[in-house]
Amino acid sequence: MGGLPILESRFLRPALDQFSDGRECIFWHDSGAELDCMCILRAKTGFTWETFQPSQMPLGPFLLRPGADIVDRISGLIRRLPGFKLGVGLSQFDPLAIPRPFADETIRTLDYIQTASLPIRGTFDAYWDSRGKNLRQNMRKQHKQLAADNIHTRLELITTADRVGWAIEAYGRLEVGGWKSSVGTAVSADNAQGRFYRQMLEQFCSVGRGRIYCYWFNDRLAAMDLCIEGGGALVILKTTYDESIAKSLSPAFLMRQESFRLMFEQKNIDRIEFFGRVMDWHLRWTDQVRTLYHANAYRHSSIAFARDWIARLQRNPLATPLAAQTKDSGRGLRREERTVLP
Repeated sequence: MGGLPILESRFLRPALDQFSDGRECIFWHDSGAELDCMCILRAKTGFTWETFQPSQMPLGPFLLRPGADIVDRISGLIRRLPGFKLGVGLSQFDPLAIPRPFADETIRTLDYIQTASLPIRGTFDAYWDSRGKNLRQNMRKQHKQLAADNIHTRLELITTADRVGWAIEAYGRLEVGGWKSSVGTAVSADNAQGRFYRQMLEQFCSVGRGRIYCYWFNDRLAAMDLCIEGGGALVILKTTYDESIAKSLSPAFLMRQESFRLMFEQKNIDRIEFFGRVMDWHLRWTDQVRTLYHANAYRHSSIAFARDWIARLQRNPLATPLAAQTKDSGRGLRREERTVLP
């Protein structure tokens, strides 16, 4: 499936440690010669199961060997779930990893969000020249302002496990000072989010695949990116910045300009994955966008047809997915069924 780092045990074990509630089970399919499918699900109330899907996980924990029939594997899974279950909700699939299946009698798919990625090809100068005029002018103005204010910038890259603890504490201090603190979603060293990111990044850094970018204005920490690497991709998991600075400058944009330049020069990754909902600022950096999706599977075709009928009565072309509705995964659902392979 391309070796995505967010679908390996270094990511999943810390997520289970911090966010599981005891209902989770691992299911797998053995074709006889090898495992070709594996997933982590948990029982939901009623007659369904759902993907283990905390908001910190960009994709659902579902592995499918290339060439395996996803419809066949899901149909077999439903019939082997403990108890009598009518369906399973599988959330946040990436079509690059698991091609979107055609809808059939028992499978329905639903758009989740559009997400962006940036291929690393050629030189940074050629890439930068291809970006929009407004972005390039804005960045020039910011660099001039930094020079006028005698602010020297520095990009620091943390890749060793022994510095992850400091980095998460520093990241938490930046978030606590911003809007996320007021809504209770800020990372801190002593909450579940902070413990997850520390444990997970320590594991990736221990094998040389964790990256924490720190951007400094003189001796003041201005912005940070938490990233992991695998399968040729760098995944940007979390970004924060000093919001008091952002009133006149864009420290996260300045950090990205320098970090992206470094990636183009080093040429040790093939692409950058954002995996969050695509925003206007993403499109300033890249034109590459794709749609992640949910899949709902039912034990019998009659159940799928009944849900379709009820949904039409509610003037909704597709019923609410069985897939886990986390804080992030429930946003931006386009209420239409897609049946075309990407």
